[in-house]
Amino acid sequence: MFELVDVQAAARRIAGRVHRTPLLSASRLGTRGGVQLWLKAESLQKTGSFKSRGALNAVTQLSADDRARGVIAVSAGNHAQALAWASTAVGARCTVVMPAAAVQAKVDASRGYGATVIQHESGSAMFARAFALAEEHGYVFIHPFDNAHVAAGAGTVALEILEDLPDLDAIIVPVGGGGLLSGVAVALKALRPAVRVFGVEPEGASTLRMSLDAGTLQTVDVPRTVADGLAAPTTSQMVVDITRRLVDDVIVLPDEEIVDAMRHLLASAKLMAEPAGAAATAALLSGRLALPAGARVVSIVSGGNVDLARLQSLL
Repeated sequence: MFELVDVQAAARRIAGRVHRTPLLSASRLGTRGGVQLWLKAESLQKTGSFKSRGALNAVTQLSADDRARGVIAVSAGNHAQALAWASTAVGARCTVVMPAAAVQAKVDASRGYGATVIQHESGSAMFARAFALAEEHGYVFIHPFDNAHVAAGAGTVALEILEDLPDLDAIIVPVGGGGLLSGVAVALKALRPAVRVFGVEPEGASTLRMSLDAGTLQTVDVPRTVADGLAAPTTSQMVVDITRRLVDDVIVLPDEEIVDAMRHLLASAKLMAEPAGAAATAALLSGRLALPAGARVVSIVSGGNVDLARLQSLL
């Protein structure tokens, strides 16, 4: 587990090495949702997503021996790119296990940032492959969400939001494994307990919602969603515990609403979001959130890593 002090320490650690992304007003989209809306544009972050924050916070705390042995991770693409970039920055080798059907642009970018990419069948099998490689070669496994350093780094998003909009009423966070939601909730609820925090998952990979409802960790062997950045096969006990304690609700959306939000973000806000990055805004536009009229709301646009061919097919 981690606390506000860990998020604040992460902010100091990564300051000047990642972008301080803009908080953009989105009045047209806000009017559609009946609120005052701002977009936290993590799609403009280094490597194209919020993941760079947590990856850098994690690798900068590795020992010299750990850096020499190298790191390994499982990712559909955004954590892979971020970890490759962060590892290169500190002089560590990086291996990532990605789905065989991963978006090619994300595979190419991960290699471009310096990672050795191993593509494997999707879902929980990727974790098994990564754990085996870590055991064989002595790599340090950097979990994409079940890692306090990664989640605390992601939580630095919330600190920036509060600096720019201290009187916000609610924040909407996309959920894959739940690291971003955990970091944001820990920071926000410590500093502004009255702010409502919502998580958003796609129907084909709603493992956090399923785990909350079942009372035990649930797994989707092969997640099926257009939002590949949210297609984690499971969540973690850390995420579930933080969510139960600090998150107001976790909403589940169909892919059609996520894609529709992509269109609106591009047309109205001029932001190119990947499906995962549009999920939080989709929850607002769909009317699935119980928010008072005129509430001051922030939607996190978590990433923009979508290749042009896929963008064309989606839109």
